Amino acid sequence: MTGNTRRVGEAIFSEIQGEKDIKPLEEITGLACYDLIFIGFPVLRFGPPRCIRTFLWKYAKEKNIALFVTHASWYSPDLTPDIETWLSKCKAAATGSNLVGFFDCQGELSESSARLFLKSEFPEIRHFGSLRSMTIGHPNAVDLDNARIFARTVQEKMNK
Repeated sequence: MTGNTRRVGEAIFSEIQGEKDIKPLEEITGLACYDLIFIGFPVLRFGPPRCIRTFLWKYAKEKNIALFVTHASWYSPDLTPDIETWLSKCKAAATGSNLVGFFDCQGELSESSARLFLKSEFPEIRHFGSLRSMTIGHPNAVDLDNARIFARTVQEKMNK
């Protein structure tokens, strides 16, 4: 919707050494030929999208994977417990695989999503939509540098 996950994925991809591919999820029919797989997705409805859970269950068992996720939230004392719950759900989707790394990054909340959230019957969702301005510009240069560091760190871990 916003390109957030793609931008983070491209930053990670730029740091991967050796043979590499970058593909949309729907083009992947198996992971047997890969030693390490970085899989990225946005947090939707407070966790991983169903297609990601299905993909990981179907293809990533016993594979070395590193997950990276984008979300339109930020860390603050009143929100951090919720974010940690969302991120835990994302990590749990990789049960059965060898999760060698996890990276999360703030992304920009799309205008269309914010408008939808502002119409919600739930006050928490309306409030989240009202804070769109705090997400504009993310992922920023610092976020993308952190994604590159994540890629290098995961590769170093795998090479030990």
